[in-house]
Amino acid sequence: MIILYRVDDRLVHGQVVEGWVPHLRAEELAVVSDEIAGDEMRRAIMRFATPEGVDLKIMTVAEAAAYLPEAEKNGRKVLLLLPGLAEALELAGKGLKIPSLNIGGMHYSAGKNLSIGKAIFLNDADCAALKALSAAGIKIEGRGVPSDSPLDLMEAIV
Repeated sequence: MIILYRVDDRLVHGQVVEGWVPHLRAEELAVVSDEIAGDEMRRAIMRFATPEGVDLKIMTVAEAAAYLPEAEKNGRKVLLLLPGLAEALELAGKGLKIPSLNIGGMHYSAGKNLSIGKAIFLNDADCAALKALSAAGIKIEGRGVPSDSPLDLMEAIV
């Protein structure tokens, strides 16, 4: 079962492996990114960062669309990691039911002028993507680690 859908441009890193994995008792990390699926060096770095005893799957969006419905049924606790909102939109567009989406980190880059919380920077395209995801019935929250209070991102971007 998918226990958390998370957008974080760092993917497998300290907040995930030290915070979310133990908190949720995740058994698998599923990274969904066409770019990373094709980059052997980045895949290797993520394998090294993944805690012992936790499986790591790195797949394209198309592979994830086929895999995730089965993962939802198999009883294993899967933490799904997406590098950006485009992947979330693509998965939702392929029929994946995403009940809620955690936005953990979308770091500053040129053109990202709206800052929410400590590590969420958005541009107009990000705001439009969040609105589309919310309109599809997906609950959106901003939260870096489990102990943080969730931020209502939709309230912040209206």
